[in-house]
Amino acid sequence: MEKISFPRKFKVYLPLILIFMLLVAIMPRSSRFNYDYRKGSPWQYETLIAQFDFPVLKTEEQYQKEVEQAWLRVVPYYVLDNKVAVNSQNELSAMDFGEYAFVKPAVSDAVTAIYSKGVLPALTDQGADGARQSVDGMIYVQKDRRAVKVPVSEVYSLEKATYILKDAVAAACPDSTNVDSLYVATGLNDLLAPDLVFDQQTTDLVHGENYDNISRTQGVVRSGLVIVSEGEIVTAEIEQLLDSYKAEFDANVGYVGPKALQWLGSILIAFSLVLLLFLAIYYCNSKIFEQYNKYLYLLMVFTLAAIATSLVVKYNPNLFYMMPFMLIVFYQLAFFSRRMVFSVFFISLLPMLIFAPDGMELFVIYLVAGTVGLLTFEYFNKGWLQFVTALIVFVVMVFVWMGFRFRKGLSLADYRTVLDMGLGALLSVAGYPLIYLFEKIFKLVSTSKLVDLSDTSQPLLRMLADKAPGTFQHCLQVMNLADAAARSIDANVPLIRAAALYHDIGKISNPQCFTENETPGVKYHAGLTPKESAQDIIRHVADGVTLAEKHSLPEELVQFIKTHHGTTPAAYFLTQYLNDGGDPKDVDDFYYDGVKPTTKEHVILMICDAVEAASRSLKDYSADNISALVERIVDGKTADGQLTDADISLREIVTVKQTIKTYLQQMYHSRVVYPKRKNKGGN
Repeated sequence: MEKISFPRKFKVYLPLILIFMLLVAIMPRSSRFNYDYRKGSPWQYETLIAQFDFPVLKTEEQYQKEVEQAWLRVVPYYVLDNKVAVNSQNELSAMDFGEYAFVKPAVSDAVTAIYSKGVLPALTDQGADGARQSVDGMIYVQKDRRAVKVPVSEVYSLEKATYILKDAVAAACPDSTNVDSLYVATGLNDLLAPDLVFDQQTTDLVHGENYDNISRTQGVVRSGLVIVSEGEIVTAEIEQLLDSYKAEFDANVGYVGPKALQWLGSILIAFSLVLLLFLAIYYCNSKIFEQYNKYLYLLMVFTLAAIATSLVVKYNPNLFYMMPFMLIVFYQLAFFSRRMVFSVFFISLLPMLIFAPDGMELFVIYLVAGTVGLLTFEYFNKGWLQFVTALIVFVVMVFVWMGFRFRKGLSLADYRTVLDMGLGALLSVAGYPLIYLFEKIFKLVSTSKLVDLSDTSQPLLRMLADKAPGTFQHCLQVMNLADAAARSIDANVPLIRAAALYHDIGKISNPQCFTENETPGVKYHAGLTPKESAQDIIRHVADGVTLAEKHSLPEELVQFIKTHHGTTPAAYFLTQYLNDGGDPKDVDDFYYDGVKPTTKEHVILMICDAVEAASRSLKDYSADNISALVERIVDGKTADGQLTDADISLREIVTVKQTIKTYLQQMYHSRVVYPKRKNKGGN
């Protein structure tokens, strides 16, 4: 086989260059606080001493408690309305006190004194309720555009102001006077009105500012102090100190060396990752570089994984356990072999190993879970069965996580992590339908699409069954034979099954031209020259391509139509032509103008198609005859140079031949001859 060299087209390397630049940009530029600790567990590392001053962060519980208290400390805001006092004095001046006119000056002085303090609304009004809600008994009063914080006790409620006014009237009248009657008769009971107007909007604004000013820190730990000693149990207080130290370390300390070296390190690591990705694709299947849509799709999956890892590291590393990294596997399995999927998945996890604080633990957990998911998803990938895969992945993740817990001497009481892993497994199932969007964008053909196309109720297959029933049966037999051969060498089974069903659809255009569809008594080739017959036979490839394109079959299946005969001749009519004295130099019209197989699936279909058709002519289906038939056909394809461009090894060809032989022997095994029943008379 021809040796494959590195691709020379610049478009292959352009996306790799872009990924390299992206990796350099998102690469963390600071060291991480790489200590793993849990409350209630011993500190497994050396004594930790503060290398710098850092503020102690309040716990979330402490902060939320202060927030709740801040919301309870409402300070109502009131605006003084000066017109109310003026209106009250004007009303008082207009009142007729009759024989008690001497009381009016005392009432006027009392009204002035009352409004000098301010009058709150009645207890049934919103403003008074707001004053009662003030925990520390303070309110804001705005006078002449200036707000002053005063105690509620220094202003009057409407009830208290009314009581003070009555006392002033009583003090000015003789003892024999009925004060209540005078109060009502003169209209003093309607004289007073609140002059402090409650401002809800400003109250909420001031309250919000108090809430925003709540500090998230409490105190400072000085450099040189011991944070935790080796072997010491991590208490709630120590955990709070460690969390605070970690936050300050990650945010403001980290790397302290030359920036140039830091950038150089990022460049070298990014280049290594991109190189590894390129070589993995090259060694697994270098033909991917020629299938640019598949190539870009692989790079997209890797890029999304790297970006997701970077974002989680930056914003909240605790989210790593709920990230659906299994989608890297599931998104690839629909289009690529398991070898390719595992390689790209392994490399896609490397940024996690490099970026994340607990990178080694996360890398091993996801690598093991992804490898198991790679095996199980093949069996549990339809409908609700995907949840079975999610459950298996979840159990594997927990299993590996427990191993790391035990190794560090930590407890398993971290229920949050277990819940996160369960959620991540479910998200892997929830995110799987996006594969249909990717299939459309990148013009790929997924496994589910191939399975749908293999349904014999598809319109094109129904047309084949109706117009060329013999060919349809031939395609079914080739499909079963190719299925067995593909499984024996781990080829793409859904692809080969669909290809086998559609490879001969071109015969729909002229079914009687082919012996398997001939009507009894009708000989299509009678009266035709060998060259004319060969041309009619060969035309089914071009007709098949036309039909496939008309019915929008995927390009992958069109390639099987072009390659299933390769560049071989229509041997029967070529032999007839030569036996009749034809010119050996004028035989081009007897050869298929097709394409030689390039993949192992192409080779399998070519061999199975030829073997199935030839096996119908056997009269003795003994093991030796079947073996000789298979060997003759494969040797003939090899001698004709049909396999020179195919990505298939000699060992795989041997395995395919043996599988085909075994299958044909089982299909054409001898049947039991039923004895004739004797008559009762003994005859």
